[in-house]
Amino acid sequence: TAKVSNGGAGAPAASAAHANTLGGAQGAGATSRKAGWSTITGPQRKNPYEELEFPAAPVRGFALQKTFKGHLLSVANVALHPSKPILVTASDDKTWKMWHMPVGDLIMCGEGHKDWVAGVDFHPAGIALASGAGDNTVKIWDFEKQKCTLTFTEHKQAVWGVKYHHAGDVLASCSLDHTVRLWDLPAAKCKLALRGHVDSVNDVCWQPFTVNLATASSDKTVSIWDARSGLCTQTFYGHTNSCNAVSFNLLGTTLVSTDADGAVKLWDTRMVAEVMTLEVSKHPANKCALDRSGQTLAVASDDGRVHILSALTGEVIVELSGHEDAVQGVVFDPAGQFLVSCGSDNTFRLWG
Repeated sequence: TAKVSNGGAGAPAASAAHANTLGGAQGAGATSRKAGWSTITGPQRKNPYEELEFPAAPVRGFALQKTFKGHLLSVANVALHPSKPILVTASDDKTWKMWHMPVGDLIMCGEGHKDWVAGVDFHPAGIALASGAGDNTVKIWDFEKQKCTLTFTEHKQAVWGVKYHHAGDVLASCSLDHTVRLWDLPAAKCKLALRGHVDSVNDVCWQPFTVNLATASSDKTVSIWDARSGLCTQTFYGHTNSCNAVSFNLLGTTLVSTDADGAVKLWDTRMVAEVMTLEVSKHPANKCALDRSGQTLAVASDDGRVHILSALTGEVIVELSGHEDAVQGVVFDPAGQFLVSCGSDNTFRLWG
């Protein structure tokens, strides 16, 4: 286990009983020479899931397997490592923590943000982590160097979410300042600001293996953007309250969005049309996730439950109860065998 502290040049000697704490350095240089922005302007990799079909996650049998009291305050978000059974949680206690699943051993703790942490995402190769926080900054944490190697300060207000492009050299961040920023990581600079929303941008995600992004905004709209031009190419209207989250299926053909009224909408990205609206709860729907089959939708709700529905029919398959307060985040493991949720009760929970 390892600990990396704020401004630290590396991991201090830590006893085996203590996890490493990664510290928040101020704007160190790029880690290594990479392709950078050309991974956006150049040809995109073919979607490897195009020819594949996966079975739906066996959610009917899901039950609470384990509860982890991981943080001192609300756990705002969770992200899973692309290839290892490792989970990261982001919390209002100003830290992110990395855990080995399913046991829940603490591997690493990231300290350096000066306010709550809301956005976390693993580099596609699993070599780094990005975080976004209430201190208006985006940070990149390098696992090999065991420290924060980049801090971006251009956002004018809190950063809600961060997401890596599939090639790993460009990061998108969304903010209360109404913008999404695209960061060229090898060059350590902001390449574009996406402007068009007239209120907070609460979530961002890349359409898999493309240069397109989707955003969810408090202006009640969901938009699609082209990262090459920085322009909005499509806006989906229909939500009647602030949009909290967006998520694509693996094929990028379906987009899911959630709002503060508890409504969830599914959109067909090829037809540019609404497929269905699900009134999941009377409480805000905070986050959403599709399993790898694209058939099963999990919604993290303010009512303390994870609602799992069919993305094909809209029917409720199962409701997972256990959290003692609002559920803030939810994610399926890549193999679809379990689900992790996190919430305002300071816990994250494993369902399977």
